Amino acid sequence: MYCKYCGKEIGDSRFCTYCGKPQYDTAAQPNYCGGRSYPPPPGYVQDAPNAGFAVLSFFFPLVGLVLYLVWRDTLPLRAHSCGKGALISVIVSAALSILLIIFYVLLFVLIFSLGPSPTAALSVLGII
Repeated sequence: MYCKYCGKEIGDSRFCTYCGKPQYDTAAQPNYCGGRSYPPPPGYVQDAPNAGFAVLSFFFPLVGLVLYLVWRDTLPLRAHSCGKGALISVIVSAALSILLIIFYVLLFVLIFSLGPSPTAALSVLGII
């Protein structure tokens, strides 16, 4: 076997005796402790942000809130994803509601400012 850094022959060693660099990928190796590999403890769940739960929480904000409250201590990154999805959903719903109210108020003002007959206003808008 040759060193992948300096190119010298090193045999089957895990470290190069010439440059001292490791000859294996540390991220791909299992968890070694004293030459033994240990499996994760029972009940271990890897915590990571999850886009699927964020999308679920966006469309069902109450589910996102419940998942956030359940997971905030045990799976904080996943809980944060659920909380973000639910919060964004509430903000978008509130913004759309405000825009809809503004649209209806402007439509109401337009209809009743054109004349006494609402049908005249509707014909101006092209509805009738």
